[in-house]
Parts: sequence; C-alpha cells; structure tokens
Amino acid sequence: MLTSGQLLEFANTNGIPIWVLDASIALLLSLAVFAICGLGVIVLVYMERKVAADFQLRWGPMHVGWRGTLQLIADAIKLISKEDIFPKNADPWIFRLAPTVMFLAAFVGLMVIPIGPKLVVQDLNIGLIYALAIPSIGVAGIIMAGFGSYNKYAMLGSMRSAAQMVSYEVPRALSIIGVVMIAGSAKLSAIVNAQSVWYVFLQPIGFVVFLVASLAEINRVPFDLPETESELVNGYHTEYSGMRFMFFLFAEYIAMMAASALTVVLFLGGWHGPGPAYLAPLWFLIKVFAVIYVMMWVRWTLPRFRIDQVMDLGWKVLLPLALLNILITGIIMLL
Repeated sequence: MLTSGQLLEFANTNGIPIWVLDASIALLLSLAVFAICGLGVIVLVYMERKVAADFQLRWGPMHVGWRGTLQLIADAIKLISKEDIFPKNADPWIFRLAPTVMFLAAFVGLMVIPIGPKLVVQDLNIGLIYALAIPSIGVAGIIMAGFGSYNKYAMLGSMRSAAQMVSYEVPRALSIIGVVMIAGSAKLSAIVNAQSVWYVFLQPIGFVVFLVASLAEINRVPFDLPETESELVNGYHTEYSGMRFMFFLFAEYIAMMAASALTVVLFLGGWHGPGPAYLAPLWFLIKVFAVIYVMMWVRWTLPRFRIDQVMDLGWKVLLPLALLNILITGIIMLL
C-alpha cells in the first residue's frame, strides 16, 4: 500500500491534482468492495437456502445449475423483469430513495473493516465508532420506506424498526467498551493486532451482547419485527417490487456481512491465523462465514419474538449485562 508521501510525489511528478488522485483511488476501492459484496450476496443467498433446507430436512434448490447454484441468477432475472409498481398516493422522492439509503448505509460501513494487514479502504483512528454509527443510518431508509409508501402495514413496520434500533443501539455500543479498554484504541487494525488472545475469551459477556444486538440491528429472525410476514404482509417493503425490492434484499445481506466482519475484528482475532501472512484474508473470510452460519442457524431455529419480548430483552437483559461487563473489565484492569 502506498503512503501519503508516495502518492503526493506521484501526483506532483505527473501533474495530477492530488484531489483527483484521491478521488480516483477511492472510486476504484469502492468498486472493488462493491464487486466483493455482489459476489458475497450470491454466495450468502445460496448458503442460506441450503442451511434452511438442512435444518428442515429437505434438499433446497437443486434444479437450476449444479445442485441449484444458478438459482439466484434465475431469481435475479425474474426480479429485473418484473414491473416497477408505484403506489398512487406514495411520496415519489421518499419512496424511491429508501432502498438506496438502506443499501448505502450497509455498504459504506464496510469501508473501514480490515481484512488483512494493511488491506483496508480507510483505516480510520475512529474506525470502530464509524463502523457502529454509519450502518445505523439504515433505519432512516426503513422509516422512509414505511412512511413514503402510504401503507398502514409499511408504516407499522417502520415504527417498529425505529423502536428496535433505538433499544439495541445502546447495549451494542456499550458491549464493545470493554474491548476498547483492553486494546487502548478505537482503530480496528490496532484492535486486531492487540489480540494475542481472542477477545471472545476475555470478553464473553460483551461478545454475547454484541452478537444478539447485531442480530436485532440487521432485523434478522427472531428480531424481524419490521417485516413480520405473518402480521404486516411484508412490513416496510410491502409496496416494493422488482429491482427496488431486490435492493432491500441486497442491503440486508450486506448488513449481515458487515456485522459478521465487525464481530470477527472485535472478538475473533480478525485476520490472525496459522500459516504465512498471505493467508490472512482467507482466515478472515473463514471466520466471517462461521459467524454468518451462526446467524443463519439462529434464524432457522428460533421463532419470532413478540414486540414486548424484544423490548424487554434489549432494556432489561442486554443493557444491564453490557454495563456489568464494563464494571468487571474495569475492576480486573485496575487490579
């Protein structure tokens, strides 16, 4: 990776304005991350269908391609070819912008996740704060979709999402304070390098709170109250079809990738693993997919919670546990 001094020298030598060079590099890195996300979503959708089938004692997709590997391409063609329906009374700007806001909130959060030594788009000193804050903007997309659709089911789903996000943002943020205390930094690469022992062993309470709160943040079962199909038809994206619906699905899987990657960075040693350094990204991906498998396991094992149970879990269980974890970590570090 080139240093800022080398980039400045290259720009001056070739007569390129430094802002043009910075913008070009950022664009190329963003496109690379986008391509990785696209490939990741294809793998995750197929993986989820097979995991669900395994838990339900069936085969899953088998007919399109070898063992159903091309099924997602067939589904994508179907969604692209569907009519883009626009509700008569919907707000045109808010309705159209909501899927984009949700997608960008999930996608931009990946920009600070290090997948190997110096393999990161932007290694910010406040990378952890950024990784927690930016994806939270996704709730704005859900609220926009709900209120912009002019549909009572969509509106109820978006209101549930707002309540759920506020309830679980607090314990999720508090659960990683112990990690920051031990590592002495909010820089994600520094947290990874500080893990001679994985923090899941030093912070078991923080790990459990963070994982459960992350599931609630990305609206995965049993926390999928914003889109409860049995109650709200399809919740906040009831009125969406075709490509706009596909964007919501895309955003959900990217958010799951981002949450899993952040869990690996904070608690599972990041890219560290046996073997030479060039295997670091491979170890990182193995750990990420292991966390994703656990998320899928939870989804296809537990039933959906009621809204009062979700609120009670956030405020009465996870929040006290997160505060207790900070207290225990402080006492141990003091002693």
